[in-house]
Amino acid sequence: MYSWNNYAFIDSQNLNLGIRELGWKLDYYRFRVYLKEKYSVQVAYMFVGFTPLQHALYDNLERAGFILCFKPTIPDEYGKIKGNVDADLVLRAVLEQDHYDQAIIISSDGDFYSLVEYLHGTNKLSAVVSPSPEQCSALLKQAAGDRMQYVNYLRNKLEYKRRSTA
Repeated sequence: MYSWNNYAFIDSQNLNLGIRELGWKLDYYRFRVYLKEKYSVQVAYMFVGFTPLQHALYDNLERAGFILCFKPTIPDEYGKIKGNVDADLVLRAVLEQDHYDQAIIISSDGDFYSLVEYLHGTNKLSAVVSPSPEQCSALLKQAAGDRMQYVNYLRNKLEYKRRSTA
């Protein structure tokens, strides 16, 4: 029996903000299990802007099974912290392509159109996973075609719920 060796490439800010915009929080432990069970994801790269005060979050994500790829952050002209990870995600997905069977791209950002189109054309695309259809770029939907999936339909399975301490 053939065992798939798929990799996930996750735009963490896009995923996190997209889910929060839907009114809930993602349980990253459950999400990692979901990626393994649904898509046979053996390696899950999460691209994240690094901020020194977030060490506890980073530790939790690593414990959940994600490999964190940090990008330095800088404030924009309004003081909002920016850590644009798009180029890093694309580069890693292309550099690693000989090591995985298929890729799962997790974002709703149209900037990944060319990557998704390339992976689709080389039969290296398993799925594109976006927080919701409303948030997803039309270009990304076009490139992914029938391989588009949405996290908002999985709220009952993937929503973070505080653990009872009682």
